[in-house]
Amino acid sequence: MNDTIKVVCENDSRTHDVAMGTTLHDIALECRRGGAHPFLAAYVNNRIKELSYKVYTPVTVRLIDITEAEGHRVYQRTAIFMLQKAVGDLFPGRTLYVRHSLGSGLYCEIEGMPELSSADTEAIALRLHEIAAADYPIARTRRPTGEVREIYRAHGFDDKIALLDSRPRLYSDLYTMDDAVGYFYGALTPSTGYVDRVDVRPYYNGLYLMLPDRQNPSSLKDDIHADKMLDVFRGYKSWVDIMGVPTVGRLNGKVLSGDGSELIKIAEAFHEKQLATIADTIADANSARGTRLVLISGPSSSGKTTFAKRLGIQLRILGMNPVLISLDDYFVDRDKTPLDENGDYDYEALEAIDLELFNDHLRR
Repeated sequence: MNDTIKVVCENDSRTHDVAMGTTLHDIALECRRGGAHPFLAAYVNNRIKELSYKVYTPVTVRLIDITEAEGHRVYQRTAIFMLQKAVGDLFPGRTLYVRHSLGSGLYCEIEGMPELSSADTEAIALRLHEIAAADYPIARTRRPTGEVREIYRAHGFDDKIALLDSRPRLYSDLYTMDDAVGYFYGALTPSTGYVDRVDVRPYYNGLYLMLPDRQNPSSLKDDIHADKMLDVFRGYKSWVDIMGVPTVGRLNGKVLSGDGSELIKIAEAFHEKQLATIADTIADANSARGTRLVLISGPSSSGKTTFAKRLGIQLRILGMNPVLISLDDYFVDRDKTPLDENGDYDYEALEAIDLELFNDHLRR
């Protein structure tokens, strides 16, 4: 019986003969290409896998590092696990909550500690660096869900228990690192030594977990200024607490119990209330200062057009006559769209817009 299989490595465009059961980590050593950053995980036949994954059949492998989107998420998830351990070591019984992403990092809070002192944050940062230097192995095992549930109960992970209860399965994955346990939807690095660029800073009611940026992984960026975004997050937290769905597990539980339609109605009512408040602010600005232009920004497919239409209705209730202008109507043809330095279409350049038509409509 032939116990050798062929692995196509996209990184070096070569086919490698490896023994059955070889890990992606060992394959990475053979597929080494000149790069400044270590491989963190790999796509195996286009599905993300950890470097501890073993191959038993011929596959195509593409190894990824922190400069790729999924590689950055692997780095981020591992840093969260390390921060969870650091908080657990320093403040036993306290639960870490990762609230929101901010820039390349994450805004986090610790239950029962609404104001972290500088000494607390420095201690967390020091412990985080110690965990990275210790290079603790990170292992994923599949265990009976009942056993995993009891492990989470012993650690006070009520949110994870609610998530398990809403996804009934015979077996569940459990991640371990030294004496820490966790659950993550996605791959992690083989050990904590891979996450050697990480830090924390005091931020609002919690702390900011600093992580490298994909475009510049060699340094950390801590000059995050997002006051308005934090106000939105605070409003969001108040909203989900009122609805009784502060975690995904609680949300799943509501849906499974048949309360999904009620949640939708409450969310729609809350949104309309927020829209009415925004419309009142715009009307006041128009009356007091003559404001005539309102700009709405957001990622692609985030609902900007729908939001604008609903805001327009609220403004009409106040006796105004808004005109909705969508930039989607003014993009030039593809062959006239400028290219960026990588040769991709640069839709953020002014030249991507038919400025003559846009200005003509604005004047009208």
